[in-house]
Amino acid sequence: MAEASPKSNSDPSPARVRSPKSGVVVPHAPTLLQRTGARLVFILLRTLPATYRCRWNDHSGYLDAPPSSPIIYCMWHNRLALCTEVYRQYKSRRGPTRGVAAMVSASRDGGFLAAVLECFRIRPVRGSSSRRGPQALLEMATLAGLGYDLAITPDGPRGPRYVVQDGVMSLAQVTGLPIVPFSFFARRKICLRSWDGFQIPLPFSRCEINVARPIRVPRDATDSERGELRRQLEQALMEISPD
Repeated sequence: MAEASPKSNSDPSPARVRSPKSGVVVPHAPTLLQRTGARLVFILLRTLPATYRCRWNDHSGYLDAPPSSPIIYCMWHNRLALCTEVYRQYKSRRGPTRGVAAMVSASRDGGFLAAVLECFRIRPVRGSSSRRGPQALLEMATLAGLGYDLAITPDGPRGPRYVVQDGVMSLAQVTGLPIVPFSFFARRKICLRSWDGFQIPLPFSRCEINVARPIRVPRDATDSERGELRRQLEQALMEISPD
């Protein structure tokens, strides 16, 4: 994984205290228990991928001609278990980058995921469509300007599953960066009884890592054009995410 650079005055940092009574939404910081659990998850997610037999199916063309500018990685919420390893392998083929920032819910549950991502040196940006969305969008756009890759789950944090929300389209339109759909398919896996059917590949599984063609949202795109591009992204993610 890419190592995030040290914080600076121009580098936005996620807040770490609870919401004040003024009505301003401030993300929940990870608790000590969450950070302890995150460390255990980190160890597990660094160990299991070493047993996987992965095959890459790259339709983006970025492996042969890596882009010099940042990109927006986009994957379904239930594919997060392998996303850190996917990024590590993909980055090794692209070359060094400033780091990667991922949008994470501002909720208490999001605090746990943020703690996991920090273990992987991924910078969490706290917000979602329902809480702290505009602030998170601004922070992500600022980090993109500093050279960070961005990552987002378009159906998170609570679904509906496999439905692309508008946040990723706004992020692509504001930053001008291409959306690159990522996914994987594991022949042997556990599917949790969560809203998204979270998938965890079992040890020694055969995995296919799929990368679809990038999608760009023009800065001057109309609402109807954004809607059509959103449907294209949703279809692309479905095609590379066989359950």
